Amino acid sequence: MNRPLNIGITCYPTYGGSGVIATELGMAMAKRGHRVHFIAYDIPRRLDRYLENVFFHEVEVRDNPVFLHPPYLIPLTSTMVDVASQEKLDLFHVHYAVPHATSAFLAKQILGERAPKILTTLHGTDITLVGHDRSYLPVARFSILASDSVTVPSAFLREATYEKLSIPTDFPISVLPNFVDTEVFRPHCPEDPTRVRPPLPHCAANEKVLIHVSNFRPVKQVDQVVKVFHLVRQKIPSHLILVGDGPERSHVEQLVRELGLKDKICFLGKQDSVAEILQRAHLFLLPSRNESFGLAALEALSCGVPVVASRVEGLPEVIRDGKDGYLCDPNSTEQMAERCVQLLSSDSLYREISLSARARAVESFGKDAIAARFEAHYSSMITK
Repeated sequence: MNRPLNIGITCYPTYGGSGVIATELGMAMAKRGHRVHFIAYDIPRRLDRYLENVFFHEVEVRDNPVFLHPPYLIPLTSTMVDVASQEKLDLFHVHYAVPHATSAFLAKQILGERAPKILTTLHGTDITLVGHDRSYLPVARFSILASDSVTVPSAFLREATYEKLSIPTDFPISVLPNFVDTEVFRPHCPEDPTRVRPPLPHCAANEKVLIHVSNFRPVKQVDQVVKVFHLVRQKIPSHLILVGDGPERSHVEQLVRELGLKDKICFLGKQDSVAEILQRAHLFLLPSRNESFGLAALEALSCGVPVVASRVEGLPEVIRDGKDGYLCDPNSTEQMAERCVQLLSSDSLYREISLSARARAVESFGKDAIAARFEAHYSSMITK
């Protein structure tokens, strides 16, 4: 299909990976000449609102005396119907089955023959949490099966979707990986990653900088990050940067005080862009218990920052053990610390791993290449 498409994108407009990917993909499509309409309750954090062909439609969630809690599904559906009618949308690309694919299905029923196609992209908690919550499972399963097409970012998540949600294995689910803007997320010194990086505030020039980025949920095991750093610091002068916020932050701050690391660990909170911070880091730590893909790890790889992470779920599809970083038992603090010390103690090994990490991101997960695959996927849906 040669004509520009009218695409409606619905995602959670927060700092999570799904919102980042949805936003970056929408902006990539806009640059390719398509008209992209974001439909959400707030402006996605990474959205460039002044980009040509990009539009934002706010879903107004109002209090109603009939409902104990303001419903989101109903106003989202109504806004989808309105935008699809006024803008003649070709497709809804929704991220998460509940409630976004559910609302898209309801909008499709209301619009009838004028309805856009529905592409549902599933993300980690879409399956892992819903699969354990029987109150959401029937609706999530129905919404997935009612979609015209379904994608996931990893082969792990495709198999988990079939298993945990009892989706028939003959129902097609395509793997289209997450991606990274390799021009934004790039090394400080592409030719020689062992060169001294500009120091971050509160970090001494001779210290190695370890970094972790997450939403501080229990599954991310941020306390494990601190424990690994505590062991690393005993052998390597180093500093830890923690980016993000969430329910575990107060617990982690208490652990930092108990270990006497307050002057060596910096909490930066939520950041709209972490590229500049990553460019100044030496290692990225990600000891998650669950990780369907690992976008934060991919952004680190793209900056030439080796990743020491858990060998769980989708992470081995992103990080090649011994080539772009190291994969370890998520509960082995000692093993992770040993890998960190191994990398930080050898300039030659560090240079090899860092260059490989950057090449991995550019060759396998570059934004333009993955966006082109999504564009082809869109076109194949419209022409069916």
